[in-house]
Amino acid sequence: MLLNFQYHPATEPNQNIPIVLIHGLFGSLSNLGILARALNDQYDIVQIDVRNHGLSAHTNEMNYAVMAQDVMETLDYLNIEQFSAIGHSMGGKLAMKLTEVAPSRLQQLVILDMAPFAYQENHHDQIFKALFAVKSANIESRKQATEIMAQYLQENMVIQFLLKSFNKGQWLFNVDALYQHYADILSWDNLQVWSKSTLFIRGENSPYVAQPDKLEAIHQQFSNVEIQIVENAGHWLHAEQPEQVITLIKAYLHSI
Repeated sequence: MLLNFQYHPATEPNQNIPIVLIHGLFGSLSNLGILARALNDQYDIVQIDVRNHGLSAHTNEMNYAVMAQDVMETLDYLNIEQFSAIGHSMGGKLAMKLTEVAPSRLQQLVILDMAPFAYQENHHDQIFKALFAVKSANIESRKQATEIMAQYLQENMVIQFLLKSFNKGQWLFNVDALYQHYADILSWDNLQVWSKSTLFIRGENSPYVAQPDKLEAIHQQFSNVEIQIVENAGHWLHAEQPEQVITLIKAYLHSI
């Protein structure tokens, strides 16, 4: 599947390989825009909407294998051979899957607050309830959507994030497919050990990577890995502490 994308050539002459930015669940290519803008002076940047998100096609099939193939089909369309990837949350898992799908083409890898691990916790039950409630209400305005979602969700930041994908009374992401394949999104098949340099960045206050079993999974599947912690940040570390995250990413990209 050819994904919806934005391609931004570097603003300064360089010999660096392009970077693909991959958003998380319920997101779109704009979510990592702060990273795109920070890196675009020295790197060509490709921002994508993964399948069933943003302006990319809706489909009933969704797992990391087909999502990784989507990324490669899009890069082939752009005639990009060598690339690096930065992925957040679900996008981090998708980025990790590229180590199997395109091992000779993927060069550097940055994973934001996600582990190569089959998660059991359901972090999104209330979100799905809110999304389906809005969908069934047949409304047009964001104000009405906000009022409905506030019955299910307490965090205004989460509501505002989701509303970025609400357009003319419709969710841009495929709520039905995401709900049906939620188990596939949580799941994980262990990778063959990846020996190229990889950077994991986790939020100090986030539960996604901190536990010993998540850290063990990282070290089992990535033999040349660096794990950094961003202080005073949760799962949305790039939005909460962008300067820290950008500094870590730039240092890593320039280290090789």
